[in-house]
Amino acid sequence: MIFFLLLGAILGGLSVIFVLQNVVPITVTFLTWQIEGSLAVILFLAVMSGIGIALLVLLPGLIRDEWRYSALKKEKKEVEDELQTTRKVITEVAARPVVVEQAPPPALY
Repeated sequence: MIFFLLLGAILGGLSVIFVLQNVVPITVTFLTWQIEGSLAVILFLAVMSGIGIALLVLLPGLIRDEWRYSALKKEKKEVEDELQTTRKVITEVAARPVVVEQAPPPALY
């Protein structure tokens, strides 16, 4: 956990250095839209847009996997209940006394 804390601090520091070095105002044109801002802000918005698009692409698969996981958990619970019932029946059968009936002796003619 301390590793991730240090990694986050290093990335945060690098981000601050990047922003301070890229304060040049630029204009970005897309179709009829024009956005003006510092280079760092425009790059940040581009990265956030990419992350948003990636999440939208991954979301259906994540939802499908979550549904499948829920179904497997339900099936596991049912199998565990069946196993418990079977063990109880086996224990009851094993506890019963065994009565062995002997066949009558053969008749002599």
